[in-house]
Amino acid sequence: MDKLKTLFKAKADLLSNEIKDIIKEHGTKKIGEVQLAQIYQGMRGITGMVYETSLLDAQEGIRFRGFTIPELQAKLPRAKGGTEPLPEGLFWLMMTGELPSEADTAALSADWSERAKNTPQHVFNAIDALVSNSHPMTQFVVGVMALQSESIFAKKYAEGVNKKDYWSFIYEDSMNLISRIPLIAAYVYRHTYRNGLQISSIPELDWAGNFAHLLGFDQESFKDLMRLYMTIHADHEGGNVSAHTTHLVGSALSDPYLSYAAGMNGLAGPLHGLANQEVIKWIGHMQKELGTETPNGDQIAEYVKKTLADGKVVPGYGHAVLRKTDPRFTAQQDFAKKHMPDDPMVNTVWKIFETVPPILQSLGKIKNPWPNVDAHSGALLVHYGLKEYEYYTVLFAASRALGVLASLCWSRALNFPIERPKSVTTDNVKAWLKGEDAIWD
Repeated sequence: MDKLKTLFKAKADLLSNEIKDIIKEHGTKKIGEVQLAQIYQGMRGITGMVYETSLLDAQEGIRFRGFTIPELQAKLPRAKGGTEPLPEGLFWLMMTGELPSEADTAALSADWSERAKNTPQHVFNAIDALVSNSHPMTQFVVGVMALQSESIFAKKYAEGVNKKDYWSFIYEDSMNLISRIPLIAAYVYRHTYRNGLQISSIPELDWAGNFAHLLGFDQESFKDLMRLYMTIHADHEGGNVSAHTTHLVGSALSDPYLSYAAGMNGLAGPLHGLANQEVIKWIGHMQKELGTETPNGDQIAEYVKKTLADGKVVPGYGHAVLRKTDPRFTAQQDFAKKHMPDDPMVNTVWKIFETVPPILQSLGKIKNPWPNVDAHSGALLVHYGLKEYEYYTVLFAASRALGVLASLCWSRALNFPIERPKSVTTDNVKAWLKGEDAIWD
């Protein structure tokens, strides 16, 4: 290593050990209004923002405007002949706090279909210009960034619009962006995995149904899966990385294209949205090592223990807030029981569900050993032939647009200020622990 890198590593190791000692001895002391340990551990548990569209309940899972996922499945309008809720209905609910009628949902579908027309060609040219091995999420975010040229808010802000009208142009940008996301996301898929052969939209289809068609999967049950997937992945209150980043960047009055793209760069991290592809990779490695596509419970248990012994996590298990099986996992499990009960990969997911929680519970360190949404979603996609797991996070990103952009509209309508929390250095903390005046008072 060069001198700078060597010196930096030595300093970092020294400070890391100091911080561990500080947290161990003083972690519960209040620094301002929060515990010292919280500012060192990702601000975990600090209530510090308002996010209107959804709230995470530790027992019931995500609530969208107070409604649980099973309630949404029962109450939101469906496509004609479909069995799963339409994402348009969820967006309406997040924007208004009211359940939409079938006419409301149909009108929103038609609006998005109309807005999606004439998507600029330079958006697709920007994706084409990337190197061939660019990750699908890189391609997707580049496409969104290229679309930023169409921002109405950016143009109006440059003209000097009154701040009381910001929300209107943020709304128009958000609606335009949501309408075009299936086109960009499907283009990435066909560009990367189908030799660039693109498929034209069917304007009469709903948003998720047309997305399925654009991908090249026209089975009615796959369209229903996309409706379910886009609904249950849409939002997860405001503290997760993708939602918080979108909110943070938007608070600087960056337009929805810039804000959403920033949030999706966070979603692409392996501790967030990329986890869904990690689940399928882990199952694939297990099947290969065990020499079978249908491992039994004992084989899975041994592989799980080996994974843990190697200092790795079992992807798809555990959650920062939830203290029971993620209702989004259950919704997907119910879908699988209806449409693919004998699928080998799906059955392996169910056997992992039976095996992993008791093992994690036995360690005595994990508060939530239950599966989250990522534990099941990939197996459903594999069943239909969408096996390119590196693409799965793009599907997540398409869904997450609904929640983060609805919230962005609310932030501007309520005129929330730029987000600017106070930070401190460890030297400040050590001086405070010695009794010196705190700079945050």
